Amino acid sequence: MVLSVIIPCYNEEKTILSLLDRVRAAHLPDAIAREIVIVDDCSIDGTRDLLRKIDSPDTKVIFHEANRGKGAALRTGFKAFTGDIAVVQDADLEYDPSELGRLLKPILDGRADVVYGSRFLTADERRVMYYFHCLGNKLLTILSNVFTNLNLSDMETCYKMFRREILEKIELHENRFGFEPEITAKVAKLKCRIYEVGISYSGRTYQEGKKIGLKDGFRALWCIVKYNLLSHS
Repeated sequence: MVLSVIIPCYNEEKTILSLLDRVRAAHLPDAIAREIVIVDDCSIDGTRDLLRKIDSPDTKVIFHEANRGKGAALRTGFKAFTGDIAVVQDADLEYDPSELGRLLKPILDGRADVVYGSRFLTADERRVMYYFHCLGNKLLTILSNVFTNLNLSDMETCYKMFRREILEKIELHENRFGFEPEITAKVAKLKCRIYEVGISYSGRTYQEGKKIGLKDGFRALWCIVKYNLLSHS
C-alpha cells in the first residue's frame, strides 16, 4: 500500500527542503510505502530552482506556469498521485510530518475513509498565535458543521487524508483556500466515515510567510453556502 503526500508549494524556498526531509523521515507502518507529489504554483523566489534539482524515485515535481492558488495546485496533485491513500501536506513547517502515521491508523484499521488532523483536538504542543485568526477558523468550522451535520473541530486544517476511492468520486473547483469547505461539503454528501486525530501545530506569522488572509475567510463563507446548498457538483 502506498501513501501519496501531496504538497502544494508557493514561495517556500526557506522550508521546502527541510519539509521534504521530514516527510521522508516520517515513520510509517512497515507495509506502507510513500510517494511525494510536489506542485509548485509558479513560485517567484528560489523554490523552483531547488525543486528542479530533486532527483529521487519517490518524488514527482510538477510546475504550474502561472500562479493559480492552493486549490488548483491540489487538483493537479490529485490527478498525478498513484497511491492508495492521499494526504495534503503544506510546504511550510506548520504541520509535522512525523504525525502522518497517526493519521493513517483509522484508515488502515478499516474504520475511516477520510481523516482530518485537528489543531484544536489535541494534547500536543501548539504555538500560541493570532486570536482572531483562531476565532475565524472556529466560526467557519461551526458554520460548516451546521450545513454538513458533521461535528468537526477543525474544518480548515491542512491535514486531510483520503482513501483514493473517495477522491475519485469528487470533482473540485476552488482555486484557493476555498478548497477546505468545498472538500468538506463533498465528503459529507458522500456519507464518508470521517475521523479526526489531534495534531501539534507550529503556526507562522505573516512576517514569516503565512499567506491566508481576510478575503479568503469571506470566500470560505461563500463556499460553505455554495457547496452545501447551491451546488450539485
